[in-house]
Amino acid sequence: MRYAKRGRLRFTSHRDISRAVERAVRRAGIPVAYSAGFSPHPKISYAGAAPTGVASEAEYLEIGVTTPCDPQQVRTDLDGSLPPGLDVLDVVEAGPGALADRLEVSEWEVRLPGADRDLAVTAVEKFLAAGTVEVERLMKKGPRRFDAREAVLRLTVPEGTERTAAQVAGQSCVILRMVVRHMTPAVRPDDVLTGLRLVADFAPPVPPEVTRLAQGPLDDSTGALADPLDLDRETTRGGEAGPAGEHDVG
Repeated sequence: MRYAKRGRLRFTSHRDISRAVERAVRRAGIPVAYSAGFSPHPKISYAGAAPTGVASEAEYLEIGVTTPCDPQQVRTDLDGSLPPGLDVLDVVEAGPGALADRLEVSEWEVRLPGADRDLAVTAVEKFLAAGTVEVERLMKKGPRRFDAREAVLRLTVPEGTERTAAQVAGQSCVILRMVVRHMTPAVRPDDVLTGLRLVADFAPPVPPEVTRLAQGPLDDSTGALADPLDLDRETTRGGEAGPAGEHDVG
C-alpha cells in the first residue's frame, strides 16, 4: 500500500501512525493476519518511513491478510477509516520479492521560505563539486559523522517559485529538489541542508518545509524513479497465484 502523510499529520510519530493504521484496519473489517506467540500482533510492516515532521506522498506498508481481498476495496475502506491527512493512494496484491528492497532512492522537495535563490544556487554548486561533505547527526548511540555527499544523486534549484504563504507575505521561497540514494546511515534532507551550510555558509532563515515526492527503484540509464508497485501489478496481470493461506496486500 502506498499512502500519503499530509498537513499536520506530518508531525505524527511513526508509533502513532502505526496505531492509527491498526485501528483503521479493524474499523474497515480487513481480515488481517496475526503473528503467533504469547502476544500476537497484526502483520503490518512498514518500509522506508519518512522522519517525523516531514510530509510524504510516497509511504509504503504491507498488510498480511488471512483471505484474498480486492485491492481497490481495501483502498476505499481503509482510506475511509483513516484520519484526514493519512490518505491511501494505491493498493496492490503483493507478488514475490521484498518491497523494502525496491525502495532504493527517494525524491524530495525542500521549501525554504525567505531564502535567497542566488545563495542557494551557489551553495548547491559547491556541494555537488565537493568530493565528500561530512556532517554530524545525533543518533540513538550518540553523535555520528558520515558523508552526506555520496548519497546525493541529484540536487537542483528549479527555475521559478510557487505561490506560497511566504510569498504572499512578501518573502521569496526557494525550492530545492533532490534525489538521494538510501544508504546506512540514511542521508536525510536536513543532512543535505547541513552540508550546504558547511560548504557555503548557506542557512535558511526559517525551518524548511520538506516533502517526499517519491521513492522506489532507480533506472540507472535515465536516472528516473520507477513505481515500486509496478512489479506486483505485472505479476497480478500475469495470473500468477500466491500460496494458499496468508496473502499480502501492499
